[in-house]
Amino acid sequence: MTDRPILITGATGQLGMALAAQATLPYRAVSRPDFDFERPETIAHCFAETAPSLVINAAAWTAVDAAEQHEAEAWRANCDGPAQLARLCRDAGIPLLHVSTDYVFDGAKGSPYLESDPVAPLGVYGASKEAGERAVLASGAEAMILRTAWVFSARGKNFARTMINASRKTNALRVVGDQRGTPTAAEDLAGALLAIATKIRTTGWQPAYQGIFHATNAGDTTWHGFAEAIFDIAAPLGKSRPTVTAITTAEWPTPVRRPADSRLDNTRLANTFGLRLPDWRDATTRIVTAMLSADASP
Repeated sequence: MTDRPILITGATGQLGMALAAQATLPYRAVSRPDFDFERPETIAHCFAETAPSLVINAAAWTAVDAAEQHEAEAWRANCDGPAQLARLCRDAGIPLLHVSTDYVFDGAKGSPYLESDPVAPLGVYGASKEAGERAVLASGAEAMILRTAWVFSARGKNFARTMINASRKTNALRVVGDQRGTPTAAEDLAGALLAIATKIRTTGWQPAYQGIFHATNAGDTTWHGFAEAIFDIAAPLGKSRPTVTAITTAEWPTPVRRPADSRLDNTRLANTFGLRLPDWRDATTRIVTAMLSADASP
């Protein structure tokens, strides 16, 4: 088993790129058009061609608002495709690490969510991801689901990049200040996934690994607080420092409601694997510095 590669899906996304950049295990990273949840035959083909020892599914529909207009596509990417992948893993007798989201919750609890808390998604994106969780767990596969939140990286489209780009066009920004959660660096989440994969490949699958885990950076903030932190880091590096005004969710309407407080409790991850992701502020310093460094490269 240990000489067979792990299969990483969603290779061109933020998490997929971070996984490939850090992997020390043999791996194969795949993405569209070779691996496409819209074309189920590609899933089976990639799986058979790779003959993996473990799968990390980082492929998903993540455009929250667009999912409302593309419901069928979101469900295929977030539920039907992962269900098929889980069945393939079950039949091959190998583990699946599947990534999910804080948006399975409605944000009304008022404290960090446990894995066992009731789910109540507010839109198509959250509903399709929650259904995907259930389908993966019902498949009979050795399956671990890692819910995460507010993923960002030095590459790709994300909130940090949006803020930096916006600061080049205006000196005044309005950012929602009444939604609370945890920015999570793709590279930190990738590190956790790869540490888990390494442990499984080394010591084998354990019953304690089955089910749902939460995996975010430590601490929490609001989107406004995240934006302020981004500019606190960027300004000393020569970037413009716009005024950032906190506004309410009602002042920034979107096609789908976001959870007001989607903090996740990461205790199970720490107790089971000894994994604790760095504080979001440290991650933001690291990612924004890398982003601006890459921007400055010739």
